[in-house]
Amino acid sequence: MRDGGDRSVGDEGPSRARGPDAHGDQTQDTSTWTLFARDLLTSVAAVLVVGSFLFAVSGVWPPLVAIESGSMNPHMEKNDLVFVMEEDRFPGQGAVDGTGVVPVSVGEEVSYSRFGGSGDVIVYRPGGRNDTVPIIHRAMFYVERGENWFDRANQDFVGSADGCDELRFCPANRSGFITKGDANANYDQVGPHRLSPPVAAEWVVGTAEVRVPGVGWLRLRT
Repeated sequence: MRDGGDRSVGDEGPSRARGPDAHGDQTQDTSTWTLFARDLLTSVAAVLVVGSFLFAVSGVWPPLVAIESGSMNPHMEKNDLVFVMEEDRFPGQGAVDGTGVVPVSVGEEVSYSRFGGSGDVIVYRPGGRNDTVPIIHRAMFYVERGENWFDRANQDFVGSADGCDELRFCPANRSGFITKGDANANYDQVGPHRLSPPVAAEWVVGTAEVRVPGVGWLRLRT
């Protein structure tokens, strides 16, 4: 007979919750962080390799730009990602001497088109400034310094102006491109919200080459 307070050999005590093994937990944490660090370094290395390759091809940094507005609709839309190439690397037929850019006025003659329209779409720094976001619009035609370009312009894109003297940048204050967003009503050099004087060759960052729809949204949010 066994006293209720006794416990025979082989009897098991009550189940107890056991805390994690400290040594084993530390080992698991170390392994997790090692895998995380390895994956992070691999991802960074892949980005650097791809970025270096794109830079080598394009000659522009960054070689990819995200579209922030609808001024180039429908051929480029907000949140699109666009690959940009240095304009004089592979200039199209009829490029303006010393620029590597084919304007619409020439593209129409030589059947050169990009993104649903004649001529090149360029990325440029408005006014040549580095403290503002570059603009991606189509190069319409090239003007020389001092040129009265009103008569060469499409009258649909000069707003209410009836002559050169009603346009701030006519005669042209410098040699450069008259530019326009495909969806915009006026040239960038016209109207109360003028974006830039005629775009000098040195203000051009590059020409748009490839569009990837919708992929630029992440960049716009970082």
